[in-house]
Order: sequence, then C-alpha cells, then structure tokens
Amino acid sequence: MSAIAKVGVLDNEVEARLLESELKAREIPHALISYFDSAYDGVFQFQRGWGHVEAPAEFRDEILEILRDLRRKDSNPRDASVNS
Repeated sequence: MSAIAKVGVLDNEVEARLLESELKAREIPHALISYFDSAYDGVFQFQRGWGHVEAPAEFRDEILEILRDLRRKDSNPRDASVNS
C-alpha cells in the first residue's frame, strides 16, 4: 500500500458522511479530516470547505469518482411528480 495523501476537499458534513459511508461499504481505507476549529468558531470551514479526505494514493481515482457521483446526484433537481 502506498503513502497516505490528501485526495479531495469536502464541501460540507453531509457530503463527508455520504462519502464515508460509501468508502466503508467498498472497504477503501480513508480518513476524514475536518477543518473545524472551535477557537475560530468554524471560520476555516467557511473559507476552505468542511474538510478533506485522505487515503492511500492507489485509491485516489476511485474516491474522486465516488465524490463526483455524490455531487452529481446532489445537484440534480428532485422530480416534482414523484409522490413522497
């Protein structure tokens, strides 16, 4: 296994949790690193994103594809004709 590296920046906590769930399901080793710092009341998260994901380099492309898919699903408008 190769060295651990920063793979991508996460926009928010929901995105982070969805990504984490998918990575666990695929048994991809990873770590989510939050930028939250209580001393600065979350100002770094506002400026830089929620945080980032780190993983072995050989999983980089797969993780980025999962992240793209999550973002694509999130940006699709909901079908108003579907009954809840």
